Amino acid sequence: MPFLPEDFTIPARVETARFRMRSITIHDVFKDYDAVMSSREHLWKRFGGLWGWPAPDLSIEQDIVDLGWHQKEFALRSSFDYAVMSPDESRLLGCVYVDPPGTGDVDADVWFWARQSELASGLERELEAFLRDWLAHAWPFRTVTLNGQRTPLRAPGG
Repeated sequence: MPFLPEDFTIPARVETARFRMRSITIHDVFKDYDAVMSSREHLWKRFGGLWGWPAPDLSIEQDIVDLGWHQKEFALRSSFDYAVMSPDESRLLGCVYVDPPGTGDVDADVWFWARQSELASGLERELEAFLRDWLAHAWPFRTVTLNGQRTPLRAPGG
């Protein structure tokens, strides 16, 4: 069974008053690297055990390869990595990953994070609330995992 219907239009970009979400590209490498490495402790707690990421010695070169891979996956419609940018695009504030499900009881696995310097402002909580609504209304999903937690978005048939 395919991850998404062939005729589904992937959301390319979305904006709120606080952030802009769009497909990440290799052109984001310096902003991404800064966000990742300045948030390494926070990210390692969330993703280290699962992905071994981010490594303490992550280099710009390794990051550009990762971003190139994410960019290619988006083009192939196999996985979707969104950069969470400040509205003026001056800073990468976090990322959202919409991936095929790892198990058959959900429609997608969605991972997200905000840079460590934005945690006190509540950005990560705001991003989660935004994602719950966006995934329920802009995607054909009923149930996803959000950072590993099974999350119903809407009732079957709803």
